[in-house]
Amino acid sequence: MRVKSLRELLAVGLVAASVGAHAATPPAQPAEGPGGVGDRKATIMKRGLGRAGAPTYAFYAAAPAPEAGRPVAVFLHGWGAVNPQSYGGWIDHLVRQGWLVLYPRFQEVNRTRPSDAPANAEALIKAALDEVATDKEAKPDLSKVALIGHLAGAPMAMDIAGSARKSGLPVPKLIFAAVPGGIASGPKSRGITLTNLDDIAPETLIVAMVGDKDSRAADAASKRLLREASAVPAERKLFVRALSDDHGFPAMTATLAAPAGVDTAFDAGAIKLPPDPKDGPKPPPFRWSAEMALTGEQQTLVSQINAARTDALDYLGFWKTFDLAAAAAFSGSDAVALKGNPRLADMERWSDGWPVKRLFVEVPKPVKAPAVANGQEPARR
Repeated sequence: MRVKSLRELLAVGLVAASVGAHAATPPAQPAEGPGGVGDRKATIMKRGLGRAGAPTYAFYAAAPAPEAGRPVAVFLHGWGAVNPQSYGGWIDHLVRQGWLVLYPRFQEVNRTRPSDAPANAEALIKAALDEVATDKEAKPDLSKVALIGHLAGAPMAMDIAGSARKSGLPVPKLIFAAVPGGIASGPKSRGITLTNLDDIAPETLIVAMVGDKDSRAADAASKRLLREASAVPAERKLFVRALSDDHGFPAMTATLAAPAGVDTAFDAGAIKLPPDPKDGPKPPPFRWSAEMALTGEQQTLVSQINAARTDALDYLGFWKTFDLAAAAAFSGSDAVALKGNPRLADMERWSDGWPVKRLFVEVPKPVKAPAVANGQEPARR
């Protein structure tokens, strides 16, 4: 029986390998345009800004920046995913499309409280922009700033946008919330506390994008973020869902980790960091609290992020959607026009001609204002 079972297993394996070898393959990444490869010949600069204990990683092409500067993408990582190599595929794409990418390491794993993370990120972003302001290659265009946030990075992006004017940061034209999560449910709960969302500038374009696997929490978080940015009109908000597709091999699975795509060329360990100054402000004494530690669920998710591969869900889903949204935001267009762009939902075709499942796209309905009784003004949140 054991020999027979082994033979059966081998037969199943051979059949699976045969199916994989003859199955339709996913669409290739376009050479140019939204979601495309971009400048293949570009040499990518990788710098550590600030200080070694709390750096911001900067990535840009090793070539003179345009006279106005490069558009700026601030990448806010998922909780615990502090190494930029976890999102290396996306960062590489952005740089080859001409962006300056800033990746602030706002968290020291198991030593940073979620409540401190937004302020940490704000300080790091401001210092990084000041440091590269006059750099001939990295020079930022502060009129074209986008915030990308994954998981807990999404509510952080919203918080940072809401307080941008007060904190002295440039007001972002686009917030791209990729699979939002990690939002505190109350004053004493773990997670990122939402503050000042009603202060997000009305001209901001906000896109929340999720996958269809493990989607309930991300859907709820997306709708909350879109709803609580109350000063931004509905026509400047977009909800997008990527759909898993197993028509061919390898299958595309739109999980919580889908926006990640590991590229070891962006490993933080290989990026030279500036030394910590001998003279200067010292960090406060470390005091541990339970909310600093990664939960078991967070550790599992970080492991999935650190193992994520780049596939068509990345370059035709998340990357292309961001590229089109940035073009719309920087040109003053809105979410209604973006939804009407036929390129947005199209995910192209498998190698056998079968269409890949299209993105689901909707502009959320406007939130009705609360009824006013006896001439009184509705209470502010």
